[in-house]
Amino acid sequence: MTQTTDVLVVGAGISGINVAYRARQARPDLSVRIVEARATLGGTWDLFRYPGVRSDSDFFTLAFPFRPWRGADSIVDGTQIREYVADTARETGIAGLISYGVRVVAADWSTAERRWHVQAETADGPIEIVARFVVFCTGYYDYDNPHDPGIEGAADFTGQIVHPQFWPEDLDYSGRRVVIIGSGATAVTVVPAMAAGAGHVTMLQRTPTYVLAQPRRDPIANALRKVLPAGPAHRIARSKNITLQWLLYRASRRFPNGMRALLRRGVVAGVGSAEVADQHFAPPYAPWDQRLCIAPDGDLFTAIKDGSASVVTARIDRFVPEGVRLDDGRVLPADIVVTATGLRLKLLGGVDLRRDGVVVDLAETVTWHGALLSGLPNLAVCIGYINLSWTVRADMTARLIARILRRMGDRNADVVEPVTPVNLGATLPFMDMDSGYLRRSAHLMPRATRRYPWAIRQDVAADALATNRADLGDGLHYRTASRGVRA
Repeated sequence: MTQTTDVLVVGAGISGINVAYRARQARPDLSVRIVEARATLGGTWDLFRYPGVRSDSDFFTLAFPFRPWRGADSIVDGTQIREYVADTARETGIAGLISYGVRVVAADWSTAERRWHVQAETADGPIEIVARFVVFCTGYYDYDNPHDPGIEGAADFTGQIVHPQFWPEDLDYSGRRVVIIGSGATAVTVVPAMAAGAGHVTMLQRTPTYVLAQPRRDPIANALRKVLPAGPAHRIARSKNITLQWLLYRASRRFPNGMRALLRRGVVAGVGSAEVADQHFAPPYAPWDQRLCIAPDGDLFTAIKDGSASVVTARIDRFVPEGVRLDDGRVLPADIVVTATGLRLKLLGGVDLRRDGVVVDLAETVTWHGALLSGLPNLAVCIGYINLSWTVRADMTARLIARILRRMGDRNADVVEPVTPVNLGATLPFMDMDSGYLRRSAHLMPRATRRYPWAIRQDVAADALATNRADLGDGLHYRTASRGVRA
């Protein structure tokens, strides 16, 4: 069965709903359709159901700019996020554009037809969707296969091993000994949440992570909402928090030793021990070389201070029947082990991407303002920031795509394609940060340069200045059926 649409959005998470909203604003004459592999919308916020799942940045920046967040909290739990996303889709009419249970597996651009032929799997069999423009809003990690660090002896362990991506609904950890392997955002979330009911929780980490306590509620935002309408209050709070996050990042890069000392003071105050701070919260790298984790109201530190949780920094030897054995011979006893060991990168949902039947290697493409990829006509990808709220960059990309669609309409163009200059220069992975999951997959990523339009930076000020004012003729070639190439 073949179906058609003007704009096909792959993925019904925050990014997909954002792109569909902006595209309809810019080109109400175009048909827009969203396909989602899962049974419900929400993306990441529908997938993750582990204890304590929450936003890892403030929700004034994670929320859609066009729909104010009205909740009391700034750090928001997963259930509230799912409800907010669903309400937004319904209120904006986007919900009616979504087809669920449609997993895109391949996409082939036909130069002759100037269309994408997209193959998808459904419960009723395979379908083909022919689209003029395709936007991938699939995130950047593998929903089905998280990173496996290859710890030996799992079959010997007599307890239960759980991964956060596949959390059992009926898991009862009350009064039980829990070891959580990992020190990233997921572990920092799960530890205090489980510590409230478990017998004891141990966070076992190979390398410490910087953790910053942040209030769960934003007193300035809540004060603004008492005197201003929801829309202006939301915009001011959002701008304030983007600025503060950007200043934190820039200060970390410019004054790493000062930020290291400031973060240490926060940990000491939270856990009540300089020894714990120095042993378990002092990474060997500078702040923001890898992602800095947030602890709402310092909940992780509180759990450590009251003894319901503890931290062990060591390398793992293997699983043993009674728990996890470390390379120094110690054994951490456990009834449950949670492997919060990180993500596996999977760009564009792992789709088999082709142009006129020839396989496209994403690592050989170059990103145009982080949104379009060289050599791939009428295709965009929406990826958020790593060091800032995801939606800040996702909305920037959505608005850029909307501008391109509007320009195509104004010029009667049916094709737009980024074409790199011959003197492009040195390139680097377009998601350039030293986190483990990014290092492991750097060779799979599209490339970028240090100069726009072929750049994307983890610096919202520079990125926004370049992207929001992007010259839509710089690096993009437009084509019409009658006139060929138009710059």
